[in-house]
Amino acid sequence: MRTDGGSGPSRGYLSGSWASILGLEANAGPLTNFEVLNFLKSKGASKDPTRVLADLAPSEYKVYDYLVGTAASNQTREKIDEFLEKCKKFDLAKAEVLNILNIRPSSVVETYSIIEFCDQRLGDGVEELMQIVEEVFPAPSTEPVNEETINEAAETNEN
Repeated sequence: MRTDGGSGPSRGYLSGSWASILGLEANAGPLTNFEVLNFLKSKGASKDPTRVLADLAPSEYKVYDYLVGTAASNQTREKIDEFLEKCKKFDLAKAEVLNILNIRPSSVVETYSIIEFCDQRLGDGVEELMQIVEEVFPAPSTEPVNEETINEAAETNEN
């Protein structure tokens, strides 16, 4: 049920202040973890080790801490665009692409849990899709995440 007085169902992905802060249309669609991580970095999450200077809620810091440990911390806008171009031939739903970007599956089994009717739709193409994922988004290192390196990469991407 909508609470904004409008008719029809509300998608509820992004509302009011978040949308305006991001410069997006309200309810324009779901965001990738990469986009959320970049947004939190732009608000100062990565530059405030004391967690008192940046204008962030404690829950936003928790989201930031989580996302830094995910595939989103190794992604760039260019790599996402490259992946989107290369996976067009698989005719994946937007939600499936979003889940691949957010989860970064590392095995065919994980891919089967993301793509509906994967065997019927992709057949052996699932192996090719996995190769694309591995090529465009290399597996994260098993070493602890270095905050400084991530911050430098984010600053480079912003310029």
